[in-house]
Amino acid sequence: MIDFDAVTVTYPGANRPAIRDVSLHIPEGELCLVVGGTGVGKSTLLGAMNGLVPHFTGGVLAGRVTVAGLDTRTHRPREFAGVVGVVLQDPVSGFVTDTVEEELAYGMEQLAVPAAVMRKRVEETLDLLGLAHLRRRPVRSLSGGQQQRVAIGSVLTSHPRVLVLDEPTSALDPAAAEDVLAALTRLVHDLGVTVVLAEHRLERVIEYADMVVSVDAAGVIVAGKPADVMNISDVAPPVVRLGQVAGWDPLPLSVRDARRRSGELRTTLEHRAALPPSPPVAVEPALRAKRVVVRYGDVVAVAGVDLDVNSSQVLALMGRNGSGKSSLLWALQGSGPRQGGSVALEPDGLDPARAQGGEARNRIGLVPQSPGDLLYLSTVAAECELSDKESGQSAGTCRSILDRIVPGIRDDVHPRDLSEGQRLALALAVQLCPRPDVIMLDEPTRGLDETAKHRFASVIRELAGERRAIVVATHDVEFVAGVADRVVVLADGEIVADGPTADVVVASPVFAPQVAKVMSPARWLTVDQITNALATEEVR
Repeated sequence: MIDFDAVTVTYPGANRPAIRDVSLHIPEGELCLVVGGTGVGKSTLLGAMNGLVPHFTGGVLAGRVTVAGLDTRTHRPREFAGVVGVVLQDPVSGFVTDTVEEELAYGMEQLAVPAAVMRKRVEETLDLLGLAHLRRRPVRSLSGGQQQRVAIGSVLTSHPRVLVLDEPTSALDPAAAEDVLAALTRLVHDLGVTVVLAEHRLERVIEYADMVVSVDAAGVIVAGKPADVMNISDVAPPVVRLGQVAGWDPLPLSVRDARRRSGELRTTLEHRAALPPSPPVAVEPALRAKRVVVRYGDVVAVAGVDLDVNSSQVLALMGRNGSGKSSLLWALQGSGPRQGGSVALEPDGLDPARAQGGEARNRIGLVPQSPGDLLYLSTVAAECELSDKESGQSAGTCRSILDRIVPGIRDDVHPRDLSEGQRLALALAVQLCPRPDVIMLDEPTRGLDETAKHRFASVIRELAGERRAIVVATHDVEFVAGVADRVVVLADGEIVADGPTADVVVASPVFAPQVAKVMSPARWLTVDQITNALATEEVR
């Protein structure tokens, strides 16, 4: 179905190819997972599958790419519209209509699909992706995860033979991600659709993959069976890392596989405390919120929330898509609407909504789901230099934070030419540069690979060690397991759980990380915890 023959792609001004000498065959009716670090060329590989690379992006493509017999060198991207459906990382950038129903129909209108067929396909897709209750909602009023499902649905209605998705679950809560992946699997198994997706949250996807394509930092590609590629890949989900630590062969790809083989490991660690009780510490709130209410017309997004955000603590805000996480963050930060309640920064009781200029920047900062909203200069270097100046930090401070998260980004690159993960890392560095007292992050790991997330986690822990308060709204349960001290779960704008991370996530089948599911009922959360415990056992 998809064939790459000695393909190399080089962009203008680049000092090396984005992908190099790629020869690859993806059969019809396969689910192919593309993995690799942030900025290594995964999006370039996907873009070459319908001619967007190089016809739209520019650059030079050497070699040959064919999809269903069509050569991307001689066929323009529009000629692939009925063959290859593409869902990009930023769903909002692809919307062209006002409502969900209209967006689902738009692609079919361009392909001249008969009206009766269009109506039937729209209804099928609304049901398939759980969007029926949103059919008349404006697409720009939806949460990030809801927008992602609409973007996927707008492509599915055209019934493409190949579906290409760039991080399709990155903005989805665990349950919604499972629904989308189940839908994609049905397309593969029942209709023979070829699905190619790039994803950093491998723990969600790897068990569904028929083949894996790994892209390394030099743009070189290795393809094969999932277990074989995972064994040599720089990135892997926790169950694979756990299998490597435990010496399991073949490596498990799902919680079920790992659970079946974990008996000996659980016996070895059964007398060790995974998470010993922490000594009580004095709690010093950095921000207090009382009865906060946020409404959008008749929709109540936040329904009278009380929340103390404490210094020296990383608080993870979790909940399904549309539960009110982003609305609460913006209300606490002061830039978003707030129809009721109060928010006060300690110790002086300042309402963030009344803070001005530099004071606001140094007291409370927020990185939104769309990091590009914070970036408006023409180069990475200019963004970093302005951040240093406005934050009153020494030259190079912002750049050093960026390098700690995702090293190697060139100073002269325009922010819009960065990958989604690189752009996010730059926005994080800009907002973390002033080291505000309270730092709020909305889906901060979206687009970051495993290594970048570990680096980012160390930055977060360092800031918490400086007595700063960190609030992270996220669906990334593995990141929460490794960095959060406390978890607050929202549902329908109300707090339904609030407590230490292990207490909340281990008790939840939805928000539990993979290691917790494998090792249950013991309270292990991460592979690092088990690695350290096994090392201690060996010393004994």
